[in-house]
Amino acid sequence: MQKSIMYRAGSFFRTSALLLAFIASSTAAAFALDLETARAKGLVGEVDNGYIAIPPGAGNDAQALIGTVNQERRAAYSDIATKNGITVDVAGKRTFEKRYPGFPAGTWVQMQGKWSKK
Repeated sequence: MQKSIMYRAGSFFRTSALLLAFIASSTAAAFALDLETARAKGLVGEVDNGYIAIPPGAGNDAQALIGTVNQERRAAYSDIATKNGITVDVAGKRTFEKRYPGFPAGTWVQMQGKWSKK
């Protein structure tokens, strides 16, 4: 009987902890800047190496977002590179080339070191 109560209590606390973590991350995400919004506001731009960066005239408001997105992209490019026998750099460049046509008009893009709007 004691074991059953302890199991239920442990399960309750695990469930509660997961729920609180979910709520905290959801709340943070609600206030956080997302990539599409940042791109539309001109706070980030796409770079031909597959990553994002701060375009001309933008402040540092999106710096945390840039770090997070680039870290996620780096991991994805690493997986792509491993599966295809290419370098991470080549995977990033090829991904940019595939995604470029889908960027909305007005998106800041840096190609060969020069920034322009699509």
